[in-house]
Amino acid sequence: MRPLSQRCCQSASRGENGGVNGTNGTGRTTGVNLPDLRNHNAALVLDLLRAAGRDGISRLELADRTGLTPQAVSKITGRLREEGFAAEAGQRASTGGKPRTLLRLVPDAGHAVGVHLDRDELRAVLTDLDGSVVGERLVPLDLGAGAEAVLETVVREAGELGRGATGSLLGVGIALPGPLDHVHGVLHRVTGFAEWDGFPLRDALADRLGVPVVVDKDTNAAALGLAVGGERGSFAYLHLGTGLGAGLVIGGTVHRGARTGAGEFGHQVIQMDGLHCWCGNRGCVEALCLAAIGKGDVSEAARVLGEGAANLVGLLDIDLVLLGGRTVTATPGPFVRGVTSVLADRARREGLPEGAVPVRLAPGGDRVVAAGAAQLLLAPVFGRGDG
Repeated sequence: MRPLSQRCCQSASRGENGGVNGTNGTGRTTGVNLPDLRNHNAALVLDLLRAAGRDGISRLELADRTGLTPQAVSKITGRLREEGFAAEAGQRASTGGKPRTLLRLVPDAGHAVGVHLDRDELRAVLTDLDGSVVGERLVPLDLGAGAEAVLETVVREAGELGRGATGSLLGVGIALPGPLDHVHGVLHRVTGFAEWDGFPLRDALADRLGVPVVVDKDTNAAALGLAVGGERGSFAYLHLGTGLGAGLVIGGTVHRGARTGAGEFGHQVIQMDGLHCWCGNRGCVEALCLAAIGKGDVSEAARVLGEGAANLVGLLDIDLVLLGGRTVTATPGPFVRGVTSVLADRARREGLPEGAVPVRLAPGGDRVVAAGAAQLLLAPVFGRGDG
């Protein structure tokens, strides 16, 4: 069966003309007419069908919100219905004329697998088109055991979940610690595991799994999932587990940097000549946080995390800090309070009239990275590849 992205591409490439390029005067993104951008039109329609939920949305509403002509919308939705991705959701009374037929997305028409490769475990989830988790696996993993052992585990667990997909399988998203090249799916010197340097993880897994594979940093995947899930504006997702990193969303878009290097938050030095870090530096936020956790001093770990977060807020002027990772989710209260306290002290000293940037626990719990990895495949289908 063809990947869903290809099928939607085809459904949007058979004469769906009409609409205007840009926005429709409301600030919303609208459809386009150029033949090489018709996939964009289908993605807009799919995203609106998903947002409408089970109640559905009419073709006239789709035309109004996308800027496409009713004829173009009819052709797109007709193809989506033929291929099983859209279905009728009843009718709505019209103010004049016949009742309007409502359409909805069929969530189980497609699935994606998201895999979080941590240093000591693998968590994989199967999600439907809505992003809802419908299957999950968690197994021990040694990221330093060598490529063959790691690939074997990924193929086994992702394959097991993929067999549970009732519709098209878009592919597998892989999220793991950086640094790495997400464009080509090649790892660099993964912090603590230099032996992965230069390994083509994406291509190696695609060959074995026989489906598209996307690779990104764990924090970027989580940030994408949070943005698609409803977090707005500019925010930082700080992930404290076996390591520490940040996913950055600036203006609603995941910020990866020119070399996927953005968000190496854990390796900012805040204590000259401090503890050695496995990255080679001394006094990194990550080293100090993990050392405090190792001593059972959660309050100190939260204070250190807060100092790093305050530096990030001051540098980027973001709207929100979200905390996640299994070390945080094990005792969320002290971390949220500790980081909030540091940010509040910094805001008072600087006399910020708006007060401190809010701090919250990221939704999704320990699944946040794996679910975000699935969005590496799902989000582009709905025209939201970067949030």
